[in-house]
Amino acid sequence: MPPLIGLDVGTTAVRAAEISQGKDGTSLVRFSQVGLPPSAAPDGEVADVGLVTASIKEAIERGGFRTRRVGVGVSNQKVVVRQVDLPWMEEAELRSSIQFQVQEFIPIPVDDAILDFQVLEEFAAEGGERRMQVLLVAAQRGMIDALVQAVQNAGLDPALVDVSPFAALRAVSPEHPPLLAGRESEALIDIGGGVTNIVLHEQGSPKFVRILPMGGADITEALVAGLGIPVEDAESVKSRVGVAAEAGGPVAEGAATIIETRAASFIEEVRGSIDYYLGQPNAAQITRVSLTGGGARLPNLRARIEAALHLPVVEADPTIRVRPGKGFEPELLAQISAVGAVAIGLTLGGN
Repeated sequence: MPPLIGLDVGTTAVRAAEISQGKDGTSLVRFSQVGLPPSAAPDGEVADVGLVTASIKEAIERGGFRTRRVGVGVSNQKVVVRQVDLPWMEEAELRSSIQFQVQEFIPIPVDDAILDFQVLEEFAAEGGERRMQVLLVAAQRGMIDALVQAVQNAGLDPALVDVSPFAALRAVSPEHPPLLAGRESEALIDIGGGVTNIVLHEQGSPKFVRILPMGGADITEALVAGLGIPVEDAESVKSRVGVAAEAGGPVAEGAATIIETRAASFIEEVRGSIDYYLGQPNAAQITRVSLTGGGARLPNLRARIEAALHLPVVEADPTIRVRPGKGFEPELLAQISAVGAVAIGLTLGGN
């Protein structure tokens, strides 16, 4: 079977990655990134198939990819991930009957949804009834169709469609977790341009997912509107000023105020998501938080999240399971470290 390209169609960019399996392990052999016009895929959903197709073609050509087989990720408000309890049944039986089991758990009519699931664990309910905990995924069919159409129009074969949070987790989780690890969980926060994925997992097994329709581009747009400057200048200001080092401290007027307002709102959304998970029955203790994505590079954001959550926060390494091959320039390696998790996770999922 030919290798599979991981294709991450985000809000602000298309990213593609390809790996190779050899005697020395798994190597990252190709990676490219091409920007997306703002109207192409706002909030992670394809709105202009033609614009997205053009960026996909450019990313494939720029990276020198030869195979046509791709795995593509989705993450937006038309993707729902829920942890649900269902009567126990064989996995094959659940797969054949899932549309009859889950309508009450999702805000999408099952006829309009593409459904998938992962069985997390089995348990005995009160009275001894055998039940199972399932991580349910539902995606709006029309949204998936638009993405698949853009990929096919670029001359590619969409062999796999995956949920981007799962792909990011796959990239940054060790392939062989410690055998004696206890019930502890980590929060992975992948901060993109217009979408942020939060995954709570235990040794790489996802337990809770939340997709937030916000990210680094929200700060950029606020700076453009508030200061009347071009997008390029707003990105430069954002990178230079960053968020305030401490919440509630003195903040200068202008750009700093705009950034602080947006960043503080984002941090509260993250904290609310973590608190919601911790309030669930049988939630495992969170021991640390890992950040990835371009939005995670906002100066002082890591420290502010650490202070808000009272947990250690580290930068995730999307190359933990792959070794960058020869020919990668330092600038490209830095780019991969910041934004490559989803694309790398997608190619790992299909090889």
